[in-house]
Amino acid sequence: MKVDLKEYGRGAFIKIIREWTGLTQKEFGKTIGKSERTIQEYEAGTTNYNIRTLEKIAKTFDISILATKRK
Repeated sequence: MKVDLKEYGRGAFIKIIREWTGLTQKEFGKTIGKSERTIQEYEAGTTNYNIRTLEKIAKTFDISILATKRK
């Protein structure tokens, strides 16, 4: 799977990836070392994730993440 971050809001990106994996928020969080509450906050856009979280998601689920500058 290939995902371009500029096409999604921060929370939408996490939700799309999680739904693509077929995991619940709790399962997804456990897989990447985060709590269910943290995943809920990521998806709601109330908490921001960092580059290490993106790298963990990409590596765990074999996803290519494109991050280009917005115009």
